[in-house]
Order: sequence, then structure tokens, then C-alpha cells
Amino acid sequence: MLGFIIKRSLLLIPVFFAASIVAFLLIHLVPGDPVDSLLTVGSPPEQRQILTERYGLDKPLVVQYGIWIWGVLQGDLGTAIIMRRPVADLLADALPHSIALGASAFIFYTIVGVTLGVTAALFRDRWPDRAIMTGVLFGSTLPSFWLGLLLMLVFSVWLGWLPVSGARGASSLVLPVLTIGLGGTALVARITRVAMVETQRKDFVMLLHAKGMHPMRIQLLRVLHHALIPVVTILALRIGFVLGGAITVEVVFARPGIGTLLIRGIMQHDYPVVQACLLMLSTAVILGTFLGDVLQALMDPRARASLT
Repeated sequence: MLGFIIKRSLLLIPVFFAASIVAFLLIHLVPGDPVDSLLTVGSPPEQRQILTERYGLDKPLVVQYGIWIWGVLQGDLGTAIIMRRPVADLLADALPHSIALGASAFIFYTIVGVTLGVTAALFRDRWPDRAIMTGVLFGSTLPSFWLGLLLMLVFSVWLGWLPVSGARGASSLVLPVLTIGLGGTALVARITRVAMVETQRKDFVMLLHAKGMHPMRIQLLRVLHHALIPVVTILALRIGFVLGGAITVEVVFARPGIGTLLIRGIMQHDYPVVQACLLMLSTAVILGTFLGDVLQALMDPRARASLT
């Protein structure tokens, strides 16, 4: 197992650098640059040249990337050009809000999704199964930004039960968590049901029935244990989504998280901010994939043997 973890850890290095290149280039492909936001109307061309040289934007992209990634490896994410603050400080301010939202949504759709998936599998081809799968299909087709606006309209504007936006107190988390959680619940419920139905057809399950073990005990102890392997893998892959806190949802509910910071940086063409946000989200996805592989190997020795 240790050798497997070491091999997987070494593979993270080239993947990280590939992700950093993509994160660096994406914002540079967008028309415009941060100097446009710094200049006032009627500024002379010399002023643009001065600002371009000051922020190193006159250098080739290869050189700019080298300077940036070298700073990242030393723990320096640079300074925001427009907001004129260290990017690390901006991320430190935004990260707790994104973690609170993402972690709450993660816990919500994990518990609810697994519960619904298990219930649907236990009542396969009966009305609870059809009702759950119909609701799951409906929930998975709703765009998150539209659902967020709808929940805001009903529970904040019409009923006045919950705050419209912001990040003050636990009540401000309810609507964003529901907005993110419904989509995640649909995914987890579908995967859990499919995995349980497939496991129910295995030979060892028939053997347990033949030995006289109680059917509910078989389903909840043995079948669910095997069915959770793909569920755990999918949940681990969504760690990047947890950290990102769902960009559109943060914008809709005006939460000061990484998603909002990223959108603001894109609008202002603030290269260091966008690059750092994208790199952080990419790193979270990479680590989530690594964690998913490790958990899958721990839960299933056959998977560990095939991955080594």
C-alpha cells in the first residue's frame, strides 16, 4: 500500500505543473489586460508602457510563467494588480467562506444522497424507487443559478424566513447549501442505487441469503459496504467543488468566497488573482482524485492490485 501511495504521489507533480500552465494561460487568452482597468480616459501611451513594464506584462509569456510559478513554489502568489493586496491575503479572506459553504453542502448531499439511493435500491421497481428517481432526475436538471434565484424568491422575498445574500450567520448558509446540495444529492443517489443493485446480483449475496442471514442485515452491512466504493470515489472527486463552493452560487448569493473572488478577478483582468484561484481549485481537484484512489484501494484490494 505504501508503494501505491508513493507512486500516486509522484504522479501528482507533472499533473500539478500541467494544471498551473492551464491556469496561467486561460486568463491571458481573454481579450484585454489589467492595465486597461488602471488607466483613466485620455491617458497617454507612455503611461500604458510604464504600467506594462512595472507589472512585467511586456515580457514573453514563457518568462512570465516562469517568474510566477517560481514564486508559487516559494509560497508567493504575487500581489493583485487592481486590488493591490497580496493574493495570499485575498485567498485567506475568501477561503473560510468557501469551505463553510462547500463542506456544508458536501455533508448534506452525502447523507441525503446515500439515504435516498439505499432506499431506492431496497424498494427497487416499486413506487418509492420510482418517486425517488423521478425527484432525483428533476433535481439534476435544474440549473444551480436558476434554482438559487427561485429559492431566494420564495424563502427570502415572499416568506422572509432567510437572508437574501451575504455570509452572516448560519442562516445565510441554508439557501446556498440547498442550491448546491440538490444537484449533488441527485448524483450520489443515482450512483448509490446503481451500485447497490449491481451488488445485489453478486454470488456472495445469494450465498448469504442461503445461509439464512436476515435480508435487511445483508443489504445494510454487506451490500452497502461494497456499493459505497464507487460512491466514495465520486465524493472524493468533488473535493474541488467543495473548495470552490460553486462559483455561480456564490455570485448569486453574494458570498465573499473564492468563486466571487475569481469572477471579480476575471472581470478586472487581474492576472495574479485569477491564476491563484484557478490553481487552488485545480490543486483541490488533483488532491481529491488522489484521495479517491487511495480510499478506493483501501476499501477494495482488487482495485489496489489493478492500480499498482
